Amino acid sequence: MCNLHGDAKVPALTVEAWVDSLQAQGRYTFLRAEAVNGSGLSAEAVKKALQRLARRQRVVKVKRYFYVIVPLEYLHAGGVPPSWFIDDLMKAMERPYYVGLLSAAALHGASHQQPQEFQVFTDRPIRPIQVGRARIRFFVNKRSPDTAVQSVKTPTGTIRVSTPESTAVDLVRFAKSAGYLDNVATVLMDLAPLLDPKRLLKVVRASGDLPNAQRLGYLLERVRGRPQAKALHEWLGGQSPRVVPLRPGRNANGTVEDRRWHVRVTEPIEIET
Repeated sequence: MCNLHGDAKVPALTVEAWVDSLQAQGRYTFLRAEAVNGSGLSAEAVKKALQRLARRQRVVKVKRYFYVIVPLEYLHAGGVPPSWFIDDLMKAMERPYYVGLLSAAALHGASHQQPQEFQVFTDRPIRPIQVGRARIRFFVNKRSPDTAVQSVKTPTGTIRVSTPESTAVDLVRFAKSAGYLDNVATVLMDLAPLLDPKRLLKVVRASGDLPNAQRLGYLLERVRGRPQAKALHEWLGGQSPRVVPLRPGRNANGTVEDRRWHVRVTEPIEIET
């Protein structure tokens, strides 16, 4: 630890006092190495102190080296919302990321109910993380660094969130993890007014996923998003798309083909209103 007062020895803080001082500054995350440097205690003493604080639910160990502070008002939940610390966590892990799917839709105001998990995209597999009652689930998108995102303010700073257009594309591509297509359509109904047709087309083209582009266009028109899907439809006409099932993996018997989007519909989409 650096000497702040010439040759005078800096008195060691208890780890709890150091954690309290961080929270007073508006910080809710720290690295274990920071606790060692900040408290002036040995690594072993800090390790044991953090174990005691974790048993009291004053802190949560998210990774071996990364901790989250739990303020009194979040004690019943076992931790603060993931949006408060996901940016710091991913920086500590040195991984690109963005908040996506239903979590992104909710942050854009397009969710009928609170997502059951906090959904995050990165460039390689990461196991789910449980912090109190909150579960963070990671999805792989090797194009994560290139995905269109925007900054969203949180009580502790900002986080990277997929734009409405990127969110719409991901919702269809990962429909199973977004409550399947019926729920995706319900979310798209709220998200559609936020979509810019040109930006949407740019995201679709970057994804290189023609079948899901067809499904997205079909769903948008079912939720009164035809203006937002116009540029997508015009572009699709020049791609010679093949007919694809609306719901992948379903039996094609008795299906009706939507000739505008070249999708086979096995059963109608049910939208929650």
